[in-house]
Amino acid sequence: MARFLDSAVLVPVFVADHPHHAASVRLYKDCSLQRDWCASHSLAEVYSTLTRLPHPHAATPPQALACVENIAGRFRFIGLEGNEYIAVLQEVAQRQISGGTIYDALIAHCALKVGADEIFTWNIRHYQMLGPEITKRLKTPPSR
Repeated sequence: MARFLDSAVLVPVFVADHPHHAASVRLYKDCSLQRDWCASHSLAEVYSTLTRLPHPHAATPPQALACVENIAGRFRFIGLEGNEYIAVLQEVAQRQISGGTIYDALIAHCALKVGADEIFTWNIRHYQMLGPEITKRLKTPPSR
């Protein structure tokens, strides 16, 4: 069973006082290169988010890089080609989706590309706008 984690699950792993820290860490510790995937651009999202958190939570660039390198040891990565990006943009435009949800759409389509059975996120509402093929795969990390 292929699992896919989005950056909204990965960031709390490295932020101890984040409300989703414990559940995200439990799932993260169970991840392995044999089963788990994330989008290549999620590495940049995690780095960006960790380095721009409000003081005193912000990671320094070297700390954020160490987090990204840790992620790289647990996941296989997938990206989209240019024509796939255009197809995702066409789909979200047709659905009248705007703003940052495009990043969730890109992640969701990476998950579909690898045939993920489950997509783990804390942004369920954003992903639900992307249609039933994605919605049926959505999960949040288990609380226990």
